[in-house]
Amino acid sequence: MPRRGENIYKRKDGRWEGRYIKEYVNHKAKYGYVYAKTYKEVKEKLSIILDTSSIKEEIITRKQSSMSFQMVATAWLEILKPSLKESSAVKYSNILTTYLFPRFENEAVENITKEDIFEFSTHLLVYGGKKGTGLSSKTVMSILTILKSIFQYAKEYENLEVADISRIPMKQNSKTMRILSISEQQKLSNYLCSDLTLIHLGILVCLYTGIRIGEICALKWEDICLEEQYIYVHRTLQRLQNKESEVQKTSILISEPKSECSIRKIPIPNELFQLILSVKQPSNTYFLTGHTQAFVEPRTLQNRFKTIIKQCNIKDANFHCLRHTFATRCVELGFDVKSLSEILGHANVNITMNRYVHPSMEQKQKNMNLFSDLFSVK
Repeated sequence: MPRRGENIYKRKDGRWEGRYIKEYVNHKAKYGYVYAKTYKEVKEKLSIILDTSSIKEEIITRKQSSMSFQMVATAWLEILKPSLKESSAVKYSNILTTYLFPRFENEAVENITKEDIFEFSTHLLVYGGKKGTGLSSKTVMSILTILKSIFQYAKEYENLEVADISRIPMKQNSKTMRILSISEQQKLSNYLCSDLTLIHLGILVCLYTGIRIGEICALKWEDICLEEQYIYVHRTLQRLQNKESEVQKTSILISEPKSECSIRKIPIPNELFQLILSVKQPSNTYFLTGHTQAFVEPRTLQNRFKTIIKQCNIKDANFHCLRHTFATRCVELGFDVKSLSEILGHANVNITMNRYVHPSMEQKQKNMNLFSDLFSVK
């Protein structure tokens, strides 16, 4: 074992070995070694080498010539934190520790090239994730967005010369949305109405208003305006990692939605409103429980939903498909896109258009038939 603060070891062959930093190559230490029969002799040899001022100055200069990616990323997050919601801060921290630090932690940020980033993103798409089967393009885009922000900070605040990674080519994998068919929707609705518990009513609310799982979990009865027949969505519930506590690794956070556009009023369809009136609970209680303190977590609601659709003999789907189904039915019924966008809480109409407004083949055929008059013989 070396003595504290010294890189001097006794080897298995009986000799003593001393290690020192000889130079830095690409900001990574390269070591030199000295050997002797005794500890004292090795220490004397190291002292002679390390006392050479030119070597000392070279080491100091090279160490200070740049900052490691970890140093820059940590400083970036600390500056950003005051303006972030707690959920966003946790998300950014997780992306750093899970994906970015394992790859770039000790590298000088100035030495990371655009090619390095492209290779890294490709690796995540193909081999990323716990199972090693690749991350979704959406997740990789989130990682790259954070990486770009860190590089921008390094350039503007640390005056470092960093690679321009503003345009990293990224193949977008369009994932097919799971949407309940009309028969599946009717089957699910009948099952939920036949035993109208608060959980079942909550699922119906999501199916016929499009609110998100975290929003229904945070909803209280006081958020239902009975006079004007609408739901006021202004809170969301989620479980976040708690890295500051070794005892409690996660904690529940009930807060405003991340974006202002998610705070909205959603009109309630008449039939759904009558169901809500039939099981009305005290105003200060949670919608899904009827209690002031007890709430239902998103994961619990997701599991309950999975059990229900299995009992209904409906093909597997996750809870978010209720929102997709609602939006799709709205388009089929002829909702104007602006109204639908505001009901869903989208940041702009383009999100709604790109995700849900896709004309059917029948509609395309109808449009093409408008050319018929041009073929008429006069």
